[in-house]
Amino acid sequence: MADQSGAQAVPNKPFLTDIKTLRERARKHIEQGAVTEGYSADRDTVVKILNEALATEIVCVLRYKRHYFMASGINAESVATEFLQHANEEQGHADLIAQRIVQLGGAPNFNPDGLTTRSHAEYVEGETLIDMIKEDLVAERIAIDSYREMINYVNTDDPTTRRMLEGILAMEEEHADDLNNLLEKIGT
Repeated sequence: MADQSGAQAVPNKPFLTDIKTLRERARKHIEQGAVTEGYSADRDTVVKILNEALATEIVCVLRYKRHYFMASGINAESVATEFLQHANEEQGHADLIAQRIVQLGGAPNFNPDGLTTRSHAEYVEGETLIDMIKEDLVAERIAIDSYREMINYVNTDDPTTRRMLEGILAMEEEHADDLNNLLEKIGT
């Protein structure tokens, strides 16, 4: 049967689980916090990839901070300002990811041992301002592809993580665009 908009109604399909069942499920496994029986992703794998994303963000913060302090030359002031802004935004991403790992019952891995091997992006210092911008752009492009793959992996199994990753991806794409614009202004 179609409604006024022409959409087909689904006969006898309940909108929501009955209240008694919802309440019973909420009390069951209460020690799992926000992760309920309805969570369908492989939590261990999601925590693992989020810890890799966390390492990536931390490496990016460190690289951007170094570039901020090491920027020199005629265009250094405006480029350094961009580096600092990106460093702060990457730190915000790291904080969001760490918080989500904890919500999923995992432990964020801040251990500096192995940080660069867990990170998808590399820590490359760069000699000149142009080198620094290029290295940051390469790292952003790696992050963009990594986040897309993570989003595809969690898909609808973990909508909260997916939305967080989509927000971070959008910011990484902005960073890549900013860096590309800086390269065009300064010259390659």
